Amino acid sequence: MKKVLKLVDMEKKLIMLMLLLQLLSLGQSSSKPTANITVMGLVYCDFCSNNSFSKHSYFMPGVEVRIICRFKAASSKTREMITFSANRTTNELGLYKLDITSVEGASCATEANKDSLVASCQASLIGSSSDSCNVPGHKTTTDQVKSKRSNLCVYRFTALNFRPFKKNIDLCGKQ
Repeated sequence: MKKVLKLVDMEKKLIMLMLLLQLLSLGQSSSKPTANITVMGLVYCDFCSNNSFSKHSYFMPGVEVRIICRFKAASSKTREMITFSANRTTNELGLYKLDITSVEGASCATEANKDSLVASCQASLIGSSSDSCNVPGHKTTTDQVKSKRSNLCVYRFTALNFRPFKKNIDLCGKQ
């Protein structure tokens, strides 16, 4: 009987030790910084071909855009480089968006922080969704505005655009 009790006590201690080790390993993995990254931009039809959004311009749904981002964890302990490439389609408002969640070992803190995320992103037009506005205008852009918080980076691109093959002089004038 004593032998059975000792075995039960030993099993309990072993289970407690395993639980303790799991808790300790969870605590260690959560101490690493994790970045959540959002990349976004707009696509419009530059109806008057003047490189700006005019009263005749409109945002284009259904446009294919390729996004390529390179992230380097700028840490004294590692020189890792992560590259993401994804195609996205604009929504009904002409917006394309890529969410990259949980990039372990990276933080979106200030540039002064030597463990902060170093990144570059680029978006390129793949194809138009419109037969009447399908000549690429601004067809490639790099990230312009970066909004950073402790664990969230938002990269916004300047707008990409297509133009009609022929400018409508009646609506847009000769310029």
